[in-house]
Amino acid sequence: MPLRNEISAIGTSSCMAIAAALVAAALPGAARAQESAAPAADETAGDASTIVVTGFRASLQNAINQKRTAEQIVESVSAEDIGKLPDASIAESIARLPGLTSQRVSGRSNAIAIRGFAPDFSTTLLNGREQTSTGDNRAVEYDQYPSEVVSAVNVYKTPMASLVGQGLSGTVDMRTIRPLEAGKRIVTVGARGSYADLGKLNAGSTDKGYRVNAMYVDQFANDTLGIALGASYTNEPYQIQEFNSWGYPETADGDNVIGGSKSYVTSTKLKRLGFNGTLEWRPVPELTTTIDAFYSNFKDDQIKRGIELPLFWDPDTASLNPGATVEDGFVTAGSFSGVKGVVRNDVFQRHAKLYSFGWNTKWEGDDGWNAFFDASYSKTDRNELNVETTAGTGRNTIGATDTIGFASGTKGTSFTHGLDYGNYDLIQLTSPQGWGGTQIAPDGTAILNGQDGYYNDRRIKDELWQFRVEVEREFEAGPLHSVQAGWNYTNRSKTLVPEEYFLGLAANTDGLTSLVVPEEYRRGTSDLKYLGLGQVISYDPLAMVRDGIYNLVANPYGDVVVKSYAIRERIMTGYVQGNIDADIGSAHLTGNFGVQANWTDQNSRGATAVLLDPPTNPNGSANVGTLLRNESTDYLDVLPSLNLSLRFPGEFVIRFAAAREIIRPRLDDMRASESFEYSFVALPDGSEVAAVTGKSGNPDLRPWRANALDLTFEKYFAGKGYIAAQFYWKELKSYIYNQDLVVPTDSLALQPPGNGIPISDTAVINVPINGKGGKLYGVELATTLPFDAFVSALEGFGVTGSVAYTKTKIQPTPGESSSDLPGYSKWVANGTAYFEKAGFNARGSVRYRSTFIGEVSGFAANRVRRRAAAETIIDAQIGYDFQPGSALEGLSLYVQGQNLTDAPFVTTNPGDNREVIDYQTYGRRFLAGFTYKF
Repeated sequence: MPLRNEISAIGTSSCMAIAAALVAAALPGAARAQESAAPAADETAGDASTIVVTGFRASLQNAINQKRTAEQIVESVSAEDIGKLPDASIAESIARLPGLTSQRVSGRSNAIAIRGFAPDFSTTLLNGREQTSTGDNRAVEYDQYPSEVVSAVNVYKTPMASLVGQGLSGTVDMRTIRPLEAGKRIVTVGARGSYADLGKLNAGSTDKGYRVNAMYVDQFANDTLGIALGASYTNEPYQIQEFNSWGYPETADGDNVIGGSKSYVTSTKLKRLGFNGTLEWRPVPELTTTIDAFYSNFKDDQIKRGIELPLFWDPDTASLNPGATVEDGFVTAGSFSGVKGVVRNDVFQRHAKLYSFGWNTKWEGDDGWNAFFDASYSKTDRNELNVETTAGTGRNTIGATDTIGFASGTKGTSFTHGLDYGNYDLIQLTSPQGWGGTQIAPDGTAILNGQDGYYNDRRIKDELWQFRVEVEREFEAGPLHSVQAGWNYTNRSKTLVPEEYFLGLAANTDGLTSLVVPEEYRRGTSDLKYLGLGQVISYDPLAMVRDGIYNLVANPYGDVVVKSYAIRERIMTGYVQGNIDADIGSAHLTGNFGVQANWTDQNSRGATAVLLDPPTNPNGSANVGTLLRNESTDYLDVLPSLNLSLRFPGEFVIRFAAAREIIRPRLDDMRASESFEYSFVALPDGSEVAAVTGKSGNPDLRPWRANALDLTFEKYFAGKGYIAAQFYWKELKSYIYNQDLVVPTDSLALQPPGNGIPISDTAVINVPINGKGGKLYGVELATTLPFDAFVSALEGFGVTGSVAYTKTKIQPTPGESSSDLPGYSKWVANGTAYFEKAGFNARGSVRYRSTFIGEVSGFAANRVRRRAAAETIIDAQIGYDFQPGSALEGLSLYVQGQNLTDAPFVTTNPGDNREVIDYQTYGRRFLAGFTYKF
């Protein structure tokens, strides 16, 4: 089911015009924390899924009513109507909720930040169950989940004892439909076409795509047996124009100038097949058993073609010509002569299969006793293939050079050139810069004078078992409505195995050969006019690797083996929770209190890479030895929590929450891998000593921990609208950051450097460690205002939106200044202006986030953190729903426009926004489609 955002908030910044669609979703009932994993939760989820609204206004009203009765501070989205398609993934839907935002990757949202915290600080559940991830860490990447096969999403901003798998910033629970709760047969089909207005940037790419989906829900055997089946298939292109700078070094005059550029036109083909199914059986009213299954087959295939230009950072050949233009210490224009450009044809393929199964059996007795058992399994198999190939005018110092003019500004750098990079006779397969030096294969085979490319294949397996049981006792009188006690066991394992190879031309037998691209692999040319670089040759790198044009030479160096890891976590969770329901004067108090205890046993296996000999190869590399490392640790966390809602006459609600919150460390930070390097230092007596530096993971890491307080004021009116102010405060008691540690070398598994050279007494090792944190606090304002609540003539018109302000004071390293958390934006705002009446509907939405530290993926999928510029995304939709009595009743038509202002993704060096590192343009997307409900 597609999603519409439920709860929004007002937008008061100048960037807000019209704002983001926030649609109703069912929220958990009082004292029912985690839905679906617990029977009480499952019941509430069923209620959420059975509310099938037929319009945006009805969805908003339902959302308001559900929010009013919720016990936690929760935001939600739900299917506006089964089969409608508002967004490409769940992330784009929930990014419009108060205090939430997203980071775009390849032009689409796939990760969510909650209250200024990066995705690593939240967790994601499917029907109340923990899920494996397709990334290197725990954070779920939401583009794995089609919006059509999910009926609702609840975002818990405060935890409670019975919420297992909770995050520090929040917990996202995606829900699928419960057929018995739906209560009727539902059959829907839908389809849409899409168009990317950047066009076909690469030879062989496309600018048009499509998407189809279907859902079937029915009940049998006197409504004791229910089934729900959903399917979605996506085949859509994304086009990207990418500028990337190597950086901005200082010239001899102290001015900053572009050091080099690596820029591409990228064409992505996203194919995703998703299925979900639910079988629900209720033989007697007290007993319900449910089986869930979800499957996603995701393929994201990218071809990247462009030019890498070594400029100031290539002093061997390139030089900055006199007469450059300098403004306030920044070289804004000039030219370089002697530039040896590197034409790139690279492939990035990201394939993942995700499996999720669950079985839940619950008993709801008429004597006040309830119980349930839940078992689930989640698995992800992911393969990331990154192939880089190079071409140019000749190998190393052979071949023509170019004079490159440049103009740098806030949109990156544009260039002028003299050579024709689209000429297959001039631009040949080779190593133009000789990067990599002489590479030696294990069998002694040499790739001389530079590698011709690189092949990196990363294989990730993630597997999770979860078992849970709970018993609840309800009471007929008194302020204590019920008591829940439960136990949960989670066993998770995740492994990463990289395979990395140097690419060398098979024809390069003399160490000097360059090869003209064979005709059968040519794909015409790709246009880099947005950079001013004209056409570049385009070919099929994978086909040439497959057919033996390149040799694969295994990379023997230790930086490969230390990237691998195997992590296992076993977590035992016990909890007790009391649920409150009492009158206090004219007000009514509801809520819950309790404590959760987590016993964690974590184990990490990895490799230690050690340099054996001084560097002797031209590229400065050395032979290595490897040792296996296996480390374990265990610890206990006790997590008390309190949620109170005081409800006054006149539909005014005050909520208060207090809790101890945790999120376990990044899985890749817990790796047991470590690597060391020797540098040889001359002593006064003329001898040498091997100084040791290195880097390592930390299998002994403890979680991020925080104390949190929330206070919310909500006013509801006319049964149609509301306004809310949510205040929150978190004190991070533990923070994970990287620090250089000085350790004795006799504690390390080092081998002699050779030649009788001694090792220094101490080593400097960069390691992720637990340290002190800081404070984070903020406020969120949210509202839904249907105008007919005030003026009846304005029936159908309304707005819904939010604005959030967050302030951080994080000082992870003693003595250093405060720093921002990854993903933190000071301002996040969104809103939607809508009209809906007599079947016609129109919406315009905007979402804004201020500057933040984003994570982008470098080569080998290494994390790179960069300062991202503020961005504003504007979308719009118009549609028509054929009304009851019409011959086409049940049919809905719509047209959508996404990213209508073509907002770019920009990262810069801190302190000077003219020093642009990334400037990525995704273009606008236009979509048209239909849904039909039988």
